[in-house]
Amino acid sequence: MFPLLKTRPKARKPVAPETRTLDVAGRLMPLTIKQHDRATRITLRIEPGGRALKMTVPRGLATREVNAFLDRHQGWLLTKLAKFSTDTGLRDGGQILFRGVSHHIQHTGGLRGLTEAVLKDGRPVLRVSGMPEHVGRRIATFLKKEARADLARLATMHAGAIRAPIRSISMKDTRSRWGSCSSEGNLSFSWRIVMAPPAVIDYLAAHEVAHLKEMNHGPRFWALCKKLCPDMEEAKSWLKRHGSQLHAIDFD
Repeated sequence: MFPLLKTRPKARKPVAPETRTLDVAGRLMPLTIKQHDRATRITLRIEPGGRALKMTVPRGLATREVNAFLDRHQGWLLTKLAKFSTDTGLRDGGQILFRGVSHHIQHTGGLRGLTEAVLKDGRPVLRVSGMPEHVGRRIATFLKKEARADLARLATMHAGAIRAPIRSISMKDTRSRWGSCSSEGNLSFSWRIVMAPPAVIDYLAAHEVAHLKEMNHGPRFWALCKKLCPDMEEAKSWLKRHGSQLHAIDFD
């Protein structure tokens, strides 16, 4: 007699996420619903910036159960989304943070010209040219350029301090994380960090550079990160309090 051979159950095919638009008291929110084999309950979270929703449900959960859950949590969503303003203020006379300082937006009226941060009568001003409807995009282009300059300088400085080579530095607009570091030495940063105070920008650079030596978030990593950025805890606290507000700004 031959022993019975145990066969592993075939892994089930993943179910494609469902996408829909959810009306929250007149505010239309993109919603992604993902079924997960290991999920035992429904979870609903607001994406960083308050611009989308993500829902995880047990596999095979009936649509009526999903809809009932969403109906029950309308009040919760309304309360949480209230802190995310739908008015970006990216227009002449509006305000935008740049390196932690609120700048008054001044549309010059000219079709050509550089976007520049200046002091006018002692007041921080961001001068923006071009068509009025393109003010947001021009500000974003300016912030990306400044973020690259700041982070390239800071990352290079920190990498030199620990003698860790950087292969490349790139700017992205990620919502789930502020930066990343690959095992090949490629650093990536969210350019929105340039709206934060200089100490917070420095912390982000130090954080990702520390990963060049420690590809984890263990005690040795945090010790190295604090060595590179002594104000680490204050910077982390600032990001926790204000990070979502930076993600919420729609530059388009």
